[in-house]
This record gives sequence, structure tokens and C-alpha cells, in this order.
Amino acid sequence: VQLQASGGGLVQAGGSLRLSCAGSGRTFSRARMGWFRQAPGKEREFVAAVGWSGVTTWYADSVKGRFTISRDNARNTIYLQMNSLKPEDTAVYYCAAKTDSAKHNSPSSYAYWGQGTQVTVSS
Repeated sequence: VQLQASGGGLVQAGGSLRLSCAGSGRTFSRARMGWFRQAPGKEREFVAAVGWSGVTTWYADSVKGRFTISRDNARNTIYLQMNSLKPEDTAVYYCAAKTDSAKHNSPSSYAYWGQGTQVTVSS
């Protein structure tokens, strides 16, 4: 699975952004997908994940109620709609894919990673 993330940018606090992650490969539609982020000097942290069908989703407490993860298997794409953005959401955001049932919120569970897209939220 190859992944390409896009949609990052600079936004004011309270604003919105939508990230996209386009995948290739026959296993994409059966892969569990996740979004992670990494701020300077910090470890990569879990943001959200979605099951292969798009029905089951998981969120970090810090983004619950503000972010929504979704997927379109016909387009081999997942999305992260981010609303009510805060300066502490500033980070490089990565999409990732895994094909097993390992923990959805651990970076080490994911075998495939996109290149990352920068999100900057100004106060």
C-alpha cells in the first residue's frame, strides 16, 4: 500500500481543514487506516482510525467531537475533517495503513505510512 497525504495548511484558531490520504494497492479497501500527528520535539501520537468498511471509528480524546475520519474505498481515499482547530493541533499529520487487528492507536501497528502534511493553527 502506498499513501499520499494532502490538504494541510495554515489556518486560524477555530477554523477548519480537511486532510486527504490517497492510497494505491489492491489491499487498500481491506486495510485499517489511521491518522497520526507529530509536533516538534514530541512523539508521534494517535489522532483517529477507521475500520476497513468505514463503519467503526476511533478517536483520541483530544480531538473527539472536533475531528471526523472517513473513507471512500471506491476512491481509495481516507479523510480527516478537522473543525474548531486549536494552536495545539499544530503538527505534521501522517496517514497510515495496517492489514491486521493490532492496536489501532499504536504507531508500531502500522506498516505503511504517507509522507506527512503540515498543519499550522495560529492563535
